[in-house]
Amino acid sequence: MAERFSRIVGLGSYVPDRVVTNHDLGEWMDTSDEWIVERTGIHERRWVDEGARIGSSDLGVEAARRALDDAGLDVGDVDMIIFATLSPDHQFPGTGVFLQQKLGLGPRPVLDIRQQCTGFVYGLATADAYIRTGMAERVLLVGAEVHSTGLDRSTRGRDVTVLFGDGAGAAVVAATDDPARRLLSAHLYADGRFAKDLWLDGMCAARRPPLSVEDLEQGRLYPRMNGRKVFKHAVTRMPEVAREALAAHGCGVEDIDLLVCHQANLRINELVQQALGIPPEKVHNNIQRYGNTTAASIPLCLDEARREGKLHPGDLVLLVAFGAGFTWGAVLLRF
Repeated sequence: MAERFSRIVGLGSYVPDRVVTNHDLGEWMDTSDEWIVERTGIHERRWVDEGARIGSSDLGVEAARRALDDAGLDVGDVDMIIFATLSPDHQFPGTGVFLQQKLGLGPRPVLDIRQQCTGFVYGLATADAYIRTGMAERVLLVGAEVHSTGLDRSTRGRDVTVLFGDGAGAAVVAATDDPARRLLSAHLYADGRFAKDLWLDGMCAARRPPLSVEDLEQGRLYPRMNGRKVFKHAVTRMPEVAREALAAHGCGVEDIDLLVCHQANLRINELVQQALGIPPEKVHNNIQRYGNTTAASIPLCLDEARREGKLHPGDLVLLVAFGAGFTWGAVLLRF
């Protein structure tokens, strides 16, 4: 029997229509377009409409439908859903089942992944494992986020709030016996010593009550970040795991056709690119227009890169991510 592999057979993405510029943020907090662009490279981001009851599953279902159309598959062809997000529709149950219901998909395994910015990379590795072991033939992998409703829009929250956007990306991962076009390997890591350098302390089940008036007054309902530490670790860990993925297959940076980094900060991605020695024309970034969409950022980039003619069948693609946890990882694949 031929060895089983997995590959991406469909891509889709979706972002809200509402554009929020750096100048818009300057109306709510002490910041400016120049300050944000210099530090992050971001000019604008997409946010859901003010007051709308739109969750990550709502954005995810649009991306999922587009990915299924791209793959030439019906919803019923999906054996399993993997949903990656740090902004779930509800504390429980997981957001994946809401996506399942909105797609009209009957009983199937549904798995939620909470690896934040590394969520899509972890999700690809998980989908690959299910497929290679014969537990699934076609996995719908979705990364979706609605950050805008959970951000501190005052000057106190500026360093985090200016970074994030809403959006969704999806991939259909299917079984193949073709070794020429497949996911080659995934390399995943985490280091919990740094968990509190990028975290959300509010709604903590370890306290009674899980959310207090003091929590609200001190802003614990909003994410907090040690920006310098995150930056330092990201520009170290991402090139490190990228080189590991290439070395595992005897590849050099000159073999890469496309590098897609998680879109956390354009300055981080530029340093990763320089550290690896990859020319700009082999890199795709879109954080300038969408901000950090966390688990959605890599599939958003992949879908956009293909539509712009930067991603072709058979290309050697390197995906690299770093995020809260700290978590980081890389996937090397032949598209």
